[in-house]
Amino acid sequence: MQELEKLKLELKKLNAEYAKIKDIPLEKRVEFGQKLNTRKIEILAKIGEAEKAVLDVEVEPIDVTAFSGVNEPLPEFYTTTMGSKHPLMTELDRVVQIYQMMGFDVVESKQLDDEFHMFDSLNFAKEHPARDGYDTFRTEEGFIPPAHTSTMQHRVLKMYKARLDEGKAIAVVVPGRVFRNEDVDATHEHTFYQCEGVYVSETCSMGDMLGILREFFEKYYEQKLNIRTQPGYFPFTEPSLEFMIEKPKTLGGKKGDYLEMLGCGMIHPNVLKMAGIDPTKYHGFAWGGGIDRLVMLRYGLNDVRYFESGNLNFLREFK
Repeated sequence: MQELEKLKLELKKLNAEYAKIKDIPLEKRVEFGQKLNTRKIEILAKIGEAEKAVLDVEVEPIDVTAFSGVNEPLPEFYTTTMGSKHPLMTELDRVVQIYQMMGFDVVESKQLDDEFHMFDSLNFAKEHPARDGYDTFRTEEGFIPPAHTSTMQHRVLKMYKARLDEGKAIAVVVPGRVFRNEDVDATHEHTFYQCEGVYVSETCSMGDMLGILREFFEKYYEQKLNIRTQPGYFPFTEPSLEFMIEKPKTLGGKKGDYLEMLGCGMIHPNVLKMAGIDPTKYHGFAWGGGIDRLVMLRYGLNDVRYFESGNLNFLREFK
């Protein structure tokens, strides 16, 4: 068991190395990525062997039979009066309603997608490390549970492209569940929720994007907020930014405390071209951020695993 934990820690450190790719010269990125991928495959193979060794140890079976209701009193947690809406769904609805008030349409994300929408349509290079099957869950048939709601960008652009011909803008948000091959801990989950935003018109600018995001967070936290950005890297936006807000007072924030909330940027011309939109005539911006983190910050939670735990004591706190 100690060996397994050691390997998982090594894998976590290796995964952190992928963030350095954006700082490496273009001519060296392929070699750097290939070395990381090779090492990752080796570690994952060792983890697989270690996990198999653990599973081979005999354990006493447990009874997983559901409550039968025959000659037994009904447990408290089976009564319908105890039900409540999951906090993630409550906050997701709130997020969507704010964007709808700002004029955005809503399109729900898929929960199973393909290589084209996950990578090709988003300007990912063929050798990009994120294409590695060990970074993304895949089915035996080659389908991909989406690792980000950006997998819907191409569909949204094509679906609403006719609006541009009418002189209108494409303005859509995409809420959805995403899945990543993460080492689960207090701040990382393999399953969580995101909300994507896409806006395209003839005249939109980065200033419009920052204004929309600032308005959203001010409405969400119900107070005026200062914002800040710093350079980021995403294959599907250029330039790319990391968007931060001044930590709200409701969260104990003080002047000068900033929180990174999401990634954003101007949609890359190649992404527009893939959707049949002329990038010399139209401009766009997009953003994407996690819903789970919004809820954690809003309610002062310190462990993201609560959301998927099914712990009734936790869920009752949000009735």
